[in-house]
Amino acid sequence: MGLLDKLTIQGSVYSHENGQTPPTNVGATQQSKLHANGNLPGYSLNGSEFGDVNDAYQAYNDGITNFLPQPSLLDINGATPVGPLSDPNTPSINNSFANGQYLNNLPG
Repeated sequence: MGLLDKLTIQGSVYSHENGQTPPTNVGATQQSKLHANGNLPGYSLNGSEFGDVNDAYQAYNDGITNFLPQPSLLDINGATPVGPLSDPNTPSINNSFANGQYLNNLPG
């Protein structure tokens, strides 16, 4: 019997799932509300669904306390941007979005 067979058949106290495949974390599936909840924006865009996203994030067995990053707060509800998405309290460093979408800014 090889090591893999020993692990998966007999298990091991040194394995988190005793040699078995762990369940898939919902944060790694399409059911995750990190970026969207159906057609609605998710946590990464506007901070909604914090509880569900944080529960999935904390469920990772990595041995450390995981602090969920702050959402971007740049959600524009799927609309095509008409200006740069930036923090209104931070001055712009250039006018690269002066003509709108990237395709309108191509060299002539």
